[in-house]
Amino acid sequence: MASGWAGDGAVNEQIESTVNDAIERVRSQLPKGDSAEFCDECDARIPEARRKAIPGVRHCVTCQAELDQDAAGPSLYNRRGSKDSQLR
Repeated sequence: MASGWAGDGAVNEQIESTVNDAIERVRSQLPKGDSAEFCDECDARIPEARRKAIPGVRHCVTCQAELDQDAAGPSLYNRRGSKDSQLR
């Protein structure tokens, strides 16, 4: 495909670079250090299996889900509409 002055595979390299940047950003946000025994938000006990699975975990599953949802912000896509309505 002709793309001006861009070399062959430039689009794929750009996509790969974008994906790698996103992966690094997410990895940098993973908790580190010792896991907490009790949730920092609600003081509920964090199960040992969760503490082993995610080193450095600070929140119970319920609180972490709420924090993740708040961080994601509102969805910009209408995922409930039919595909026909999204094509208009």
